[in-house]
Amino acid sequence: MSAFSTLAPALQIPQSVAIWLFLLCLPACLWSAWNDLSRMKIPNKAVLLLAVTFVIAAPLLMPLQQVGWQLLQLVVVLLVGMVMNGAGLIGAGDAKFTAAAAPYVMLGDWKLVVLLFATTTLAAVAVHRLAGLTPLRKLAPDWESWTRKGDFPMGLPLGGTLSLYLLIGAVYGG
Repeated sequence: MSAFSTLAPALQIPQSVAIWLFLLCLPACLWSAWNDLSRMKIPNKAVLLLAVTFVIAAPLLMPLQQVGWQLLQLVVVLLVGMVMNGAGLIGAGDAKFTAAAAPYVMLGDWKLVVLLFATTTLAAVAVHRLAGLTPLRKLAPDWESWTRKGDFPMGLPLGGTLSLYLLIGAVYGG
């Protein structure tokens, strides 16, 4: 038994589902992270790609009733995200990405996802800030995220969280 299986002994996402969803959603996650770093915007096309990928792939990977419940999560998270965006707590792109990512997460795995998001966010902030102080910054000197004060490109930890969750599910899934 690995140390991780002690932390998350019973992931709800089936291993085979996680493998396919990881491979299929990785491009949208990377695109969102890269664009948010460079332009401080998560493209609507990346969010649509993430959502459409789930809508097309999920019925091939899981029972239709489960697909319906997963899509309900998209609606609920979108509504919560709209309220949070309206209150100025999160960006519109972050709210839309989170909603499009919601169906990928099994409800029973929410604690793991919250832990991954917190850890990924702390790591992303630390690495981004440190890289901005080193010669690594010269690799992407025009990134808007280097100079934007008071904002952080949350597409990096959001895409990272979804990717890591699915990768962990691909290895340790139920």
